[in-house]
This record gives sequence, C-alpha cells and structure tokens, in this order.
Amino acid sequence: MDNMTTKARGTDVVLSPMCREIRSKKVFHLTSIPMTPDDVIDLSNHCWCRVTQQVVGPDGNRVHPTTCTSDRSCYKSHFE
Repeated sequence: MDNMTTKARGTDVVLSPMCREIRSKKVFHLTSIPMTPDDVIDLSNHCWCRVTQQVVGPDGNRVHPTTCTSDRSCYKSHFE
C-alpha cells in the first residue's frame, strides 16, 4: 500500500492529494478534481473549508491546499 491509499471500512480507498472540502472561487470553475495547489489558489490566495465556512478547518488548523492533506484528522478524499 502506498501513501495514496488507505484502509477504510475493509477496502482500499484511493486518496486525493487534498481534502474534498477545500473551497476557493477558482474551485467552482474546475471541471475535474483539483490535483495541485494551483488548481485551488488564485491571485487572492484565499480558500476556506466547506464544513466550517471559514479559513480554519474542523481540526482548528488553517485551510490551504498544501496543508489540507490526508495527514489531518478532518481530511476527506474525493474518492470516498
């Protein structure tokens, strides 16, 4: 098993590079899953969590595509 998969409910789940709950104005114009920080961040450099509707996620840490990864307790893969 590599770092892009995890065991969940007895099956392998492929992990996306960033949480599915991250939002920015740029995300609403995407036609596919964001795979790099450039897919999320625009010139305003502003993003937020869909769950909290703030720049802080449910775990109390700041939202950013480089930190909203599977290492965080609130992370949710796009493939779940």
